[in-house]
Amino acid sequence: MSQTFQTTRRVEFRDTDAAGIVHFSAFLIYMEQVEHEFLRSLGLSVHHQLEDTSMSWPRVSVDCDYRGPAKFEDVLDVSLTIARIGSRSVTYRFHFERDELTFAEGTMTAVCCQVRPGHAPKSMEIPEWFKEKLEPFVDQTATT
Repeated sequence: MSQTFQTTRRVEFRDTDAAGIVHFSAFLIYMEQVEHEFLRSLGLSVHHQLEDTSMSWPRVSVDCDYRGPAKFEDVLDVSLTIARIGSRSVTYRFHFERDELTFAEGTMTAVCCQVRPGHAPKSMEIPEWFKEKLEPFVDQTATT
């Protein structure tokens, strides 16, 4: 059984649309915030200084399915698991709910890249020390 990272997000007024519900784009921001919080909890980051280069994680794919309206001041329970770890990418799975009612589910894929000033990011193998910290969160039953 894989581990799940759990956290919460409170819906702020700025996250809502004219109808008073969470604007779809806010869920994408929540997903990125939760990814950052998850990595920090493991002593990791989306930006690491390596010996001669920086390592970062540009997003290459994001999707989110909306199941119901979340509103201003709602506190959403968010869970994160890893759907897949490849040699150069990680796909996260997110689940948003309150009182056992699902509001949204999504995935986000990020690619491990070398980042050097004046150069385009270049994909690289995920370092073993990074991958080892993520592996307990890989959902073995996931299909992406």
